[in-house]
Amino acid sequence: MKPRRFHGLKRPKLRQSWNKYNLFNIWRTRDPKIGIRGNPQTFFQQKWVAKGMLRTYHGEHIVERKWERMFSRRLLSVVDMSTEYMARNDGSELAAGRGSGKGRSQKSDFTRTSTPYMQMTFAPMERRLDIAVFRALFASSARQARQFCVHGAVKVNGKVVPYPAYRLNPGDMFQVDPERVLYATGKSKLPARLLKRRSPSAKTTGAAEEVSEEEVETAAEEESAAEAAAPEQDPDTTDAPEPVPVDMAPTRKQIQSLTKEVKALLREDGLSASQKRRMRFFINSAKPLLSRAGRPNANAAEITKELSTLVAELDLGANSSEETPAERSSDPLDGLTDAEAKQLEKRMEAHMREEEENPFDASKPYVTPWRPRDYMAPFAFIPQYLEVNQNICSAVYLRHPVARRGSAEVPTPYPLGVNQLAFNWYLRRR
Repeated sequence: MKPRRFHGLKRPKLRQSWNKYNLFNIWRTRDPKIGIRGNPQTFFQQKWVAKGMLRTYHGEHIVERKWERMFSRRLLSVVDMSTEYMARNDGSELAAGRGSGKGRSQKSDFTRTSTPYMQMTFAPMERRLDIAVFRALFASSARQARQFCVHGAVKVNGKVVPYPAYRLNPGDMFQVDPERVLYATGKSKLPARLLKRRSPSAKTTGAAEEVSEEEVETAAEEESAAEAAAPEQDPDTTDAPEPVPVDMAPTRKQIQSLTKEVKALLREDGLSASQKRRMRFFINSAKPLLSRAGRPNANAAEITKELSTLVAELDLGANSSEETPAERSSDPLDGLTDAEAKQLEKRMEAHMREEEENPFDASKPYVTPWRPRDYMAPFAFIPQYLEVNQNICSAVYLRHPVARRGSAEVPTPYPLGVNQLAFNWYLRRR
């Protein structure tokens, strides 16, 4: 039997995930119209359907019997009191009965807005450590937050807690490894399997700088394997001594790092045509150099010399050879006014500060400089019962979620009627 897709589009199920297909399913979800008059289903069937819909979103990775033990019929709520009203009155006007001389013609300052108690059905689920990590925007899904807990990347009050089902108490502080958070919330690199499927036309349409590093590494490894598979020459038939093997791994890493930095610079705006031409020439020249560095009989001195020559030719600050000597000697900042020079200086300082805080690093599993992942904005909200510090990737569980007049603190994509039917399902007595 073929397994069902986790984010299916034919039979959609809403999940605690930032996936783009899940976002599309949430967008196109409509009111299921259960729990209303005229529904042909029985009350038992409506409760069963509502429970199934909510469990696909609230902790679908949790076994049902565990959730039934967590369920509590005690729903927490608070009453919003107007400070102005409490300052004007002492409460006697509400306790005064007939014959006390108090009239009933006074209008109340509070509007008649109901409190959605039934939206608090899955409030005990929010105490779980993995769900709290997901709500604090430290993971892109509840399953990924659970993985972080199991792998020991989450600490509670300074101690590693590898239990996703740990229930937080008010005042507990939990912290996630910053590298895991950057990986979970940052834009991911393109997988190698997708790069191999690219058509040849896409690789040759005037964008040589877009060729990925994975393709270059694959070609280099194939050439190295071909060289290694070639028959060796008999040492008795030649007088040439065997070359001493040299570790070319640092040189290959240096070439890869330089190539990635040049590609990143090429995507920036404000470059001249000559600068782009030199950068594309460097990228194309670095490919065979990287391939040669992976061969067993590679000449380290020759490769290092050629690499130094390529880097020297990649002087982006130098003018092109087509310019006149007068243009070469002229300073491009001479034509700027004092205000423009100060503005340029501020921009350069901001750019340098950003480069220090968010540098380029080819060894990271996510795109650098770091950028948030796609489709993150609709899910970027933090509940009121959490106090989050994104700078150190830590948060404090302030209190249990409560219901207020007109809103509840438990995020859910389903309306009040569906939650009410699910609450009645778990409220049953046997």
